[in-house]
Amino acid sequence: MPYTKDDLIQLTSELCRIPGAPGFEHDVVAWLADRFEPYADEIDVDRMGNLYALRRGDPEGPALMISAHSDEIGGVVRAIEPGGFLRFNKLGGVLDALLVGRRMMVGGHVGVVGVKAGHAQTEEERSQVQPYTKLYIDVGADSEAEVREMGIGVGDPVTYVSDVWRFTNSDRFCGKGLDNRIGCVVLLALLESVHGTELGGDLHAVVTVQEEVGLRGAQVAAYRTNPTCAIVVDTIPCGDTPDMDGDKTLPIGIGRGPAFRLVSRRDVMHAGMKRLLMETAEAEGIPYQPVVHDRSTTDASAIHLQREGIPTGVITIPRRYSHTPVEMADVNDVVHTLRLLEALVERMGELEGYLRFLA
Repeated sequence: MPYTKDDLIQLTSELCRIPGAPGFEHDVVAWLADRFEPYADEIDVDRMGNLYALRRGDPEGPALMISAHSDEIGGVVRAIEPGGFLRFNKLGGVLDALLVGRRMMVGGHVGVVGVKAGHAQTEEERSQVQPYTKLYIDVGADSEAEVREMGIGVGDPVTYVSDVWRFTNSDRFCGKGLDNRIGCVVLLALLESVHGTELGGDLHAVVTVQEEVGLRGAQVAAYRTNPTCAIVVDTIPCGDTPDMDGDKTLPIGIGRGPAFRLVSRRDVMHAGMKRLLMETAEAEGIPYQPVVHDRSTTDASAIHLQREGIPTGVITIPRRYSHTPVEMADVNDVVHTLRLLEALVERMGELEGYLRFLA
């Protein structure tokens, strides 16, 4: 494996720092395309923004698509008020309770989500969560004209400002956008790891767009690629904190290995892909966590329905504090996910044997 734990955290930090709300992933995709290019036989970006990196293998072998989404939750400017304050809409699962007083990036400029001074709030107001429709962003301007002179307009993207930080004497780190910039970094590390090796089929490393607003890029990417089977790399919420009844509702945690999401709100993992993931993990001594989580989805929900049906597996990296500016992960789970993908790529020639629905 060419990357150390420090390398993986550093790359994730660099990538998370780049704003990329759904539909505005341009800079994220450009960063990844530059780094994928030395390790791919072909690189392309479609008109929607999906990034495709192809490593050719045995022409008689299967085609394996491994994907991760590039977008992060965020928002978009809805209106500019005469006094220079911005109103905004949400893109993806932003929590209203985590907006007040936050620094935001708006069209390349720093702003803050304003809040009435605590001294002026009533007791009732202090205990209430304000809906985003009542909030505003202050970019330091005094008029609509000043805002427009900054180059900010209606429809511009909004994202959190929150760097990735590593915890002291720990393999754990936190920041905004770990969902799913971690998965993108894993794809990059995988391409470098298998560079120069002979593959049992074609490997398509795909970075999708607009996952957070309806799995939109994945629909297009899977239709275009039309692989024999697919694996989605994403993150998943954890149940290992005091405010979760994890043992009953979500019995997974960070640092315990990648989670195989067997059932989500909109898909059930193909039986053969489930067996492939579990058998490979066990053969390699890689810890994993099987999970049923029916309150969210991944790109697998869109991919498996394309064309004539694409058998799809899901490997998710556990994260605490999902869809917040302080998502938290353990780099050991990232390392295990990468090792598992390397082993799966080595077994590409065996994939067909796992994909028959009837024995």
